[in-house]
Amino acid sequence: MNTKTELFSGSDTPLIEFKNVYKSYGNNKVLNGISFTVKRGENLVILGRSGSGKSVAVKCLVGLTKVDKGEIFISGQNITEMNEDKLNKIRMKIGFLFQSGALYDSMTVRENLVFTVQHNNNSLSEEQKETAVAEVLHDVGLEEAIDQLPAELSGGMKKRIGLARALIIKPEIMIYDEPTAGLDTVTARGIIELIQNIKAHYHTSSIIITHDLICAKHTGDRIIVLKDGRINAEGTYNEIANSEDEWLRSFFEK
Repeated sequence: MNTKTELFSGSDTPLIEFKNVYKSYGNNKVLNGISFTVKRGENLVILGRSGSGKSVAVKCLVGLTKVDKGEIFISGQNITEMNEDKLNKIRMKIGFLFQSGALYDSMTVRENLVFTVQHNNNSLSEEQKETAVAEVLHDVGLEEAIDQLPAELSGGMKKRIGLARALIIKPEIMIYDEPTAGLDTVTARGIIELIQNIKAHYHTSSIIITHDLICAKHTGDRIIVLKDGRINAEGTYNEIANSEDEWLRSFFEK
């Protein structure tokens, strides 16, 4: 596994902090004053039904969408006041697993991974790039897929290669967007195990966006539940699942 120089180096400051964040699209209030933190080394699950504001919160976090009101801090730095150059330096330490895997269809697995690592660090030698590719493919258990095209991969394999592409930049923050969506039970369980292993071996802090209760239960150190752009509940899985709130009970009763 990797040894990394941390951009977001150690203090007691939360690694990520949302302070009273609002975001609307026209008359649609998507985020309605949310505040939460992510500690260093923590997996935070953002749970909620479709349209609750989960994905928009992450877009705001990486500056893809500007907040209407409020502040977002990464390691004490206010990203809502940053220009694109400063934002890009932050983004280079954030790994994404997109819902679709988001691989380049015309590139082999190796080419997808090399493209990503050299975009992040163009000073690496060819040998260093190949070593980085081999390492992340080993970590996701897909060394044999190195010369395959995305069209030749199953849905679960695409998710794993998407994870490898996120890991090859040696991220300090991981963002997982619906990591188990569209997968069968066995494949989803494998992705959940990978998320657990990545935290242990790469020492990442993560935000996991999901509506999958099993994923939330097994990957989240802490969970926040969004409802209508607000935080409806916060706590461990068991604390939230055993809430006396009627709406929350209905959320967990499948």
